[in-house]
Amino acid sequence: MAADSGSSPLQLPCVFSPKSRQYLALCAQDGRLRIWNTDSKTLHQEYVPSAHLSATCSCISWGPCRTVKEGPQRKKRKSEAGQMEEKADLLAMGTAAGTVLIYSTVKGALHCTLDGGHSGGVNCVQWHPEDSLLYSGSDDTYIIEWDLQTGKTRSKWKADRAAVTSLCVSPDGKLLLSAGQIIKMWDLDTKEVYRKFTGHSTAVTTLRFATTRPPDSNGLYFLSGAAHDRLLSVWQVREDGKDKNSVVSFTLTDEPQHIDLVTSNSKEEAVRLAVVCKDGQLHLFEHFLNGPCKKPLAPSCTVQMSDTKDSPVPIPLLAAALRADIRTVLLAYGNHLQPVMEKVEINTTDRHVCLTRDVQTSLSLSMETAVSKVKTPIVNAKSRVLVPGLPGHQAPVKGTSQGSEKRKKDTDTKEMSIAERLGEIDLSTVSSEKGAPKGTPSLQTDNFAVLLVQGLESNDANILNKVFQTRKEMVIKKTVARLPLPAVLPLVEEITKRLQGHPFTAVLMVRWLKAVLMHHTSYLASLPDLVTQLGVLYHMIESRVKMFHKLTKLHGKLYLLMTQVATSDSSNTVTDVDHAAKLVYEEESSDEDEASGDEGLPDEDSDNWEEEETMEEDKEEQEDEDEEDPDSRTDSKANGEEDMEHENESEEE
Repeated sequence: MAADSGSSPLQLPCVFSPKSRQYLALCAQDGRLRIWNTDSKTLHQEYVPSAHLSATCSCISWGPCRTVKEGPQRKKRKSEAGQMEEKADLLAMGTAAGTVLIYSTVKGALHCTLDGGHSGGVNCVQWHPEDSLLYSGSDDTYIIEWDLQTGKTRSKWKADRAAVTSLCVSPDGKLLLSAGQIIKMWDLDTKEVYRKFTGHSTAVTTLRFATTRPPDSNGLYFLSGAAHDRLLSVWQVREDGKDKNSVVSFTLTDEPQHIDLVTSNSKEEAVRLAVVCKDGQLHLFEHFLNGPCKKPLAPSCTVQMSDTKDSPVPIPLLAAALRADIRTVLLAYGNHLQPVMEKVEINTTDRHVCLTRDVQTSLSLSMETAVSKVKTPIVNAKSRVLVPGLPGHQAPVKGTSQGSEKRKKDTDTKEMSIAERLGEIDLSTVSSEKGAPKGTPSLQTDNFAVLLVQGLESNDANILNKVFQTRKEMVIKKTVARLPLPAVLPLVEEITKRLQGHPFTAVLMVRWLKAVLMHHTSYLASLPDLVTQLGVLYHMIESRVKMFHKLTKLHGKLYLLMTQVATSDSSNTVTDVDHAAKLVYEEESSDEDEASGDEGLPDEDSDNWEEEETMEEDKEEQEDEDEEDPDSRTDSKANGEEDMEHENESEEE
């Protein structure tokens, strides 16, 4: 258990495998677990957890080395007996979502997931040195003992009022140290507090046992480091219980980030300590633990790294591991996404050692050999390569010199100025609006693609504005599809810049970003340093979307209120109109008129029937009636009473 596993949740976990130190496990900013081989200095395995962005990895701990006892592997081991006896296999990862992932390096896959135990994020995980047990501490103030054979909780108990930020199991597996700010020592058989220690004023990030002696011999020591604390404190477990305060302290230049130590088995053996601080320096200590020491101990040697430029820039150290040889130290430095591992012999007689390295060359070399899986094929001049998913798009693979010379001649003859191209885009858009032939959109997208590449290369804002102003989805998709692959990343960077501006431009840029992700995801996924490139974009999207849920709730409530107000207003206006119409109707007509109006239609009918009868009986009288008839018809329609009078007159005649 020589690797530091109690790293702070704010720091990026970085741990060497125990004993042989063959592997280095890191979780970088992208939430992926990468395991590097320290011997070959190449990427051994990479694992992407299913929720690596929302539930980021907060701590890592290697399990104890174990012998592989499976049948088919035993035959392999006979040829390489010494190397295959014990192997670092299982790796525990605590996540911010409260789950613990167990990863197997032998299988190269997830072994199991321990969930349902913690309600807060996991800050620290620790293995039992012998049994298949794992301990985890969380923000929910609880410690859980997991049984890895069943994958379930074996016991769970409240450790502190505050979050549990660090854990450590004693070498004999009988005691457990836990800390938030106060440090507690637990008896693992009874799960009761064995000792309490003052601790630190800030959250403890590291707990390590410094000796392997039993607790009743006054010889059991452990050390602790805390956030924003430049002292490492050493505590003694005494028989009389007078052990609340630290007995020794080591001075550092910044808070400890990674600690490795070689434990002391007797009073005659010194504790060797390698501490990497947050400022990227390495401090080496060597001390005989035998009772209290009043003065803080300075490091025996301090190691810094810098590059080989004229004005040197410091290179941060990520982790260090002590070897059996006193002078040799295994270092990991540089970037978390791609660290550089190196065994260094340090002259400990010098108090300060500065190592100069050219990180750029080593980064590019290892990237080409190990990380990059994209290979450019050797292409004949006659063959034509099509990139999958982009019909009619030629890959940016260079053939022989003859083909390129021909291509250059063609482009020279057809080359137009940028102003002409801009004018042509205007013409093509106008003609397409007026019902242009079907061939123009492809011409337009060709122009857009060429212009976009030119604008990105020359960083010309006018060209880019002209291209980005288009709102047609089809034109955007086809333009992005025809882009050469080297122009994809500059386009994403330009989109990211513009997304940070006014929301109106952001709406347009989202369409372009969507098209890029639809067409070029496979290319982007193959880039080794994609996370650093897209980090700004991811954080910006996250910050903008953070308020979306609350805004939708508010929008729903406001919409409900506005619809209620609108309906009440509309109901008031409708009643007023109806009321006015009734009043007008009552003013114009009386009760008698209503009665006569109701009988108007049958009266008219009866008049007409009677008139026909009189026409048949008396033809002479009919002529007189015909003269008066049109007046009577109009009167009958206008008023029912006059109709009745006209009827009486006809009867009298």
